[in-house]
Amino acid sequence: MSRLIVVSNRVAPTQEGRPAAGGLAIGVLDALKETGGVWFGWSGEIAAEPSTPVIEKQGNVTYATVGLTKRDYDQYYRGFSNATLWPTFHYRNDLSRYDRQEYAGYLRVNVTLAKQLKELIKPDDIIWVHDYHLLPFARCLRDLGVKNPIGFFLHIPFPVPEVMRTVPPHEELVKCMCSYDVVGFQTDADRQSFVDYIERGHHGTSSDENMIHAYGRFLKVAAYPIGIYPDAIAKAAEQFTDRKQVRSMRDAMRGRKLIMSVDRLDYSKGLVERFQAFERLLQNAPGWHGRVSLVQIAPPTRADVQTYQRIRQNLEGEAGRINGRFAQLDWTPIQYLNRKYERNLLMALFRHSQVGYVTPLRDGMNLVAKEYVASQDPADPGVLVLSQFAGAAEQLPGALVVNPFDLSQMAEALERALSMPLAERQARHADMMAPLRVNNLSVWRDTFLADLRHVATASSVTEKAVKRADVTA
Repeated sequence: MSRLIVVSNRVAPTQEGRPAAGGLAIGVLDALKETGGVWFGWSGEIAAEPSTPVIEKQGNVTYATVGLTKRDYDQYYRGFSNATLWPTFHYRNDLSRYDRQEYAGYLRVNVTLAKQLKELIKPDDIIWVHDYHLLPFARCLRDLGVKNPIGFFLHIPFPVPEVMRTVPPHEELVKCMCSYDVVGFQTDADRQSFVDYIERGHHGTSSDENMIHAYGRFLKVAAYPIGIYPDAIAKAAEQFTDRKQVRSMRDAMRGRKLIMSVDRLDYSKGLVERFQAFERLLQNAPGWHGRVSLVQIAPPTRADVQTYQRIRQNLEGEAGRINGRFAQLDWTPIQYLNRKYERNLLMALFRHSQVGYVTPLRDGMNLVAKEYVASQDPADPGVLVLSQFAGAAEQLPGALVVNPFDLSQMAEALERALSMPLAERQARHADMMAPLRVNNLSVWRDTFLADLRHVATASSVTEKAVKRADVTA
């Protein structure tokens, strides 16, 4: 059987029990543990010069990690990836900036990583590349003569053509993406944005089978919504319920209702708006004073990027202002925790909360929403308040879906969630657990890889036929 090679910007922590940041790390690691294979990417370390991969095997997963030089980190990671692509793909053009030297560094690192990976590739390997840091990676491998099937999955949104074109090298990036055999997105809306870019720009054509012919290549473009293992999460949430931190939280609440939010500290997550909507709930419904608290866990991310430093300062200021306005001697409305927690511990905290509050301004999928649902006690489940701009909104029909730009609507949804009768909560929870079980993480992985194997073979045959026809003509 062919070996799976996963490529991502960052390889997740390999020590058991350490917190893993983000849906990519969670999804990829869980998928790899089940199938086995190689995970290749940046170690998170800054090196004096480009190095050969460090190989470490744990169980059936082989980790192959490399360092980045300070220059590469600044240009490729802090620069083009996170100062240009990330804000633009989340529709925050106002925060995006473009620098030619940073883009050159982005391309250079992709080439360097491709050369390092090439030495590890075997003829039958299947290569699965992840996320916006590596849009040109297949093109770099193809230039090195790699003919293996290569798929790409974008974990964040893909913007509509008008927004994508604000990135100066937009066409070069999309052309590079067409060097993959399969390009996958979280939602059909993201897939359609990519197809629209190809067709409206007259770069190629699409078919009803989600196939695209563009820039001389055939590829499949489809939505593959990432899933979770809901029953495993439910089991972990129940097992960790007696941990000291969970007991402390339960005791501290003194019978109050708990609203839980967990997000990376990022401007795409709508954290300030979330706090302000909670403030509006307290303002409009004073009967909840002293009876409900919001716990926001927001682990720091990209702490050396100035934009994220401002986000943290702004959020701390809002929490302080709201607490100053409403707090009582024995009640703090908002508990804001700027640190990481072990994943299983978070699941247990979710289980003891009455509301899951997940309201990003824009998100590819948002696994926290799915994890919140899976963590609940079916006999007495909490209610999920979810942004319409999270990909998960399409798959969680029992959520209270809100517009995160409408503070009043969010406040009303919070009050409805806190007051919802048990029978309705149980019905909504059941409506969400069913699709989570049907479309779990294995389905995401297996569907994508099956398409990759099929399309890579079919495309190879088709391209050879086209070349023969051209020669004959």
